[in-house]
Amino acid sequence: MDYAEIRQCFANCRFTDHARREMDTEPLGRISIEEVLQTLDSGKIIEEYPEDKPYPSCLILGRTRALRGIHIVCAPVPSEERLIIITTYQPDPTRWEPDFSRRKR
Repeated sequence: MDYAEIRQCFANCRFTDHARREMDTEPLGRISIEEVLQTLDSGKIIEEYPEDKPYPSCLILGRTRALRGIHIVCAPVPSEERLIIITTYQPDPTRWEPDFSRRKR
């Protein structure tokens, strides 16, 4: 998966019900739609899930303008120019390395 696919679909984000619930109930503070868009704008793919159904997905790490680290699991659908936001959360520092790009062992 290429980040260009994400960018191609960026203007047409669709949030799953699960993503909206997670954004509203994030233990480290609510995540706004604006923060998701900022994260996508600055993000990079750190994991890929090519076997996910109905669409391959990936985990993106990015930062908001306030430098809040956010993870987004999303599935680009280039044929429909749509980006499905599956979930989003602030990485737990007890489970992730300090740069939030690798899980702790």
